[in-house]
Amino acid sequence: MQKIMKWFAPLFTLGVLLFIVIFLVSINSDEDIVTENKPLELEKQKHSNQPEKLWLNHLYKTKKEGYFYPVNEIYLKVDLDEKITKTITYKLSAFIKDPYQLFCLKEELKNHGLKYFLKKDRSGLELLIYSQNVDKLHSLVRVLKNYKISAQIKPYKED
Repeated sequence: MQKIMKWFAPLFTLGVLLFIVIFLVSINSDEDIVTENKPLELEKQKHSNQPEKLWLNHLYKTKKEGYFYPVNEIYLKVDLDEKITKTITYKLSAFIKDPYQLFCLKEELKNHGLKYFLKKDRSGLELLIYSQNVDKLHSLVRVLKNYKISAQIKPYKED
């Protein structure tokens, strides 16, 4: 009995190892994948000196099977014949010194119904308002003087 047990563990291990090797070889066999062997040939294509008009042309001419490039074609039509009316946009800039002034300014902007942009840089906090209604901006400047906030109105020019 001891002789059988002495040889049982190595024989069992050898059998399991042999089963795994045969199983892996049968799974990874190349017989199913290669159906037809063709010799490799160099395809000769005529190269024109003119560059291709679209990069999409190159993508649809690829010969690789089983893979398609994810290409979306988008065509936009832009009508640029419209006349641009000349409107003057004004810029109100106010430098804020403390949080109380910022609070007062925000409340007044809510009352006037104006949207604003806060710009913070090294010199301090600047509030910018772009509007075409210059009368509304002038009334805002008069109200801001009560809070000791200096504001300037200038015509806005895009750079």
